[in-house]
Amino acid sequence: MAYADELAEFDRPDVPGLALMVIENGAATVMRCFGLANLKTGVRCEPHTNFRLASVTKQFTAMAILFLSEHRALSLEDKLPRFFPDFPPCGKEITIRQLLTHTSGLLDYEHFIPPGTRTALKDRDVLDILRRQDKMHFPPGTRFRYSNGGYALLALITEAVSGRSFAGFLRENIFRPLGMEGTVAYEAGISEAPHRALGYTRRGAIFAQTDQSLTSAVLGDGGIYSSVLDLCKWDQALYTQKLIHDPLLQEAFTAHSSVSDFHRSGYGFGWYVEGQGEHQRLWHYGATCGFSSSFHRFPAKKRSVILLANRSEAGLETIARKIAP
Repeated sequence: MAYADELAEFDRPDVPGLALMVIENGAATVMRCFGLANLKTGVRCEPHTNFRLASVTKQFTAMAILFLSEHRALSLEDKLPRFFPDFPPCGKEITIRQLLTHTSGLLDYEHFIPPGTRTALKDRDVLDILRRQDKMHFPPGTRFRYSNGGYALLALITEAVSGRSFAGFLRENIFRPLGMEGTVAYEAGISEAPHRALGYTRRGAIFAQTDQSLTSAVLGDGGIYSSVLDLCKWDQALYTQKLIHDPLLQEAFTAHSSVSDFHRSGYGFGWYVEGQGEHQRLWHYGATCGFSSSFHRFPAKKRSVILLANRSEAGLETIARKIAP
């Protein structure tokens, strides 16, 4: 394997692990797991192990919005005041489409978390932070700037329109219909993530448990736990019209913003979009305290690469690009 050296770091009995799957024409041609899901108990990573997806979550948040659009519950051109009437004037022209494509201009909520905060933020806390801002990075729709806060607002819009909790909406309309029984938008004390891996960060010669942070409970931008087995079901569903019809689905895979924070990649709805036609790559990464994720799809070739790790800074993009250059 061209990427064997990178995998060797995970192929040890005493370190946080990695789950790797390569899918070709609907079948898992490579499925390998390394390392531990829990360093204390010694439970190993398996294909059913659930990792926090971090920003790979955004493609599911986008699908929730597209599902509601398909059913005419909202329009992608709807503006924030429809859902948040007291949103500050500087953001009242922001559309759902701009939230999806990171072109809203919203300030980064992470920079405005009140000092001394000890309780994990939720999506509504993100809204409260953004409501207190009186300026933007740029006028909506004029530039790209990656925004976790925008996806927290999309989760709240899903709740406002559907009358369901965001986690419940995903479960009923995406996870359960696709047979993703182990996947969950995780809410501590409310839901369980079966076969859950704990997150770790290397500190010198050891790995310290860093499973949760102040932003870990924000669901819309990164709160889903899933496994390579369940993500394979998701991947295959995206070749069908099980959730939404093809014209709307293809909008998710179109680079509405031709530039992004990555060279040669534009941004669709929850996906980076690189190349066109038979060379198109749809991808996203996830990075948070204790977890890393990477998901690359090549629709024309019916090929996908999924990597999930329960450690920070796992270098998964390097591995993914070697598997599928």
